[in-house]
Amino acid sequence: MQPVRVVVTGLGAVSAAGIGVDPLWRAARSGQSCVSRPEFPREGSNRVKIAAHLRDFRPEDFIDAKLLPYYDRYTQFAVVAADEALAQAGLGDERWLGERTGVILGTGGGGLMTIEEFCYTELVLKTRTDPLSIPRGMNSAAASQIGMRYGCTGPTFAVTSACASGAQSIGMACLLIRWGLVDRVIAGGSDAAITPLNIRGWETLRVLTPDFSRPFSIGRNGMVLGEGAAVFVIESDTSARARGATPLAELAGYGTSSDAFDIVRPDVDGAVKAMQLAIDDAELAPEEIDYVNAHGTGTIANDIAEAEALRRVFGDRLDELPVSSTKPIHGHTLGAAGAIELTVAIMALRENIAPPTINWLGADPKIRLDPVPNEARAVPMRAVLSNSLAFGGINACLVATQAE
Repeated sequence: MQPVRVVVTGLGAVSAAGIGVDPLWRAARSGQSCVSRPEFPREGSNRVKIAAHLRDFRPEDFIDAKLLPYYDRYTQFAVVAADEALAQAGLGDERWLGERTGVILGTGGGGLMTIEEFCYTELVLKTRTDPLSIPRGMNSAAASQIGMRYGCTGPTFAVTSACASGAQSIGMACLLIRWGLVDRVIAGGSDAAITPLNIRGWETLRVLTPDFSRPFSIGRNGMVLGEGAAVFVIESDTSARARGATPLAELAGYGTSSDAFDIVRPDVDGAVKAMQLAIDDAELAPEEIDYVNAHGTGTIANDIAEAEALRRVFGDRLDELPVSSTKPIHGHTLGAAGAIELTVAIMALRENIAPPTINWLGADPKIRLDPVPNEARAVPMRAVLSNSLAFGGINACLVATQAE
């Protein structure tokens, strides 16, 4: 069987920066933080008061009102992002893509807003609960709703691998296309986890910053939660060219590994393995990677471990290799992170601009790398690497290259 080249023909995004890939990329490129204080109908006991929250989102502007009772916020995000991606791919008017099109959506928490509301109604108010709570809140709801919206009868499922979910969904899409099981996959990730209860849960882990996320910097004290979605139309190069679609980038490499070490503490060896597998899968050498969008959470332990892993993979070249984390801009979007950050990496690849790591105060002596501090940098690029290193030791890395 001849190797199948896998390309991206459509990108869509919803983030704290707004609706669409363009506002996400503008914020990432300019270093414009989208972190603010979210407002909730019911305040919780959480002390952390900031998040990268999408304000003034009106789902009825994008989705038929008759469907909204079936859509949790995370599904709304996924569908809006999918609509943008399919329109760019030239498939926006299709309503029956059939058995050669699959849907794979990553999510960390699925319909958390629905679940939280269900629990409050049932356990606190003790009033009638919404009978659609289960179909709206399940982790596969977004994938199924996108599949129904576009008539996709090929493989359709959700990937739940904590913060690696979005990246793994894209990696699985690549494999299905390479194996010839489908011609294209609508793939990505979505999470809407900005709720008082979820913020409180992350707060009790002592990993949230009360002020600024500063990946790889001295003075860093945690991450900031975000919400959003990114969805890709991924297809074989043959399929894309047969219908006259223009590839935006090639998905050249995917690597995944498990630390089998600890449920929350990162392990350097696992991250190294995932990066090496992705680069090898792309048939590249480490010196051919021109930019890395790091997982870069801004927590003490994760940044040290990822920096050491990058040093093992890239050696002394890491001193010159542009590496950045864009999480201080759009937040840590959990199950959507791998997809949102690959979107940023592909835009960086297309425009030859490495986005900055904002809020940088100075180098941590335990972390020896160039984080593109505070201002974007022009960098000629042919290949980029995007890292997702999740709780549970699940790692997923993706390599994208310029489309031929």
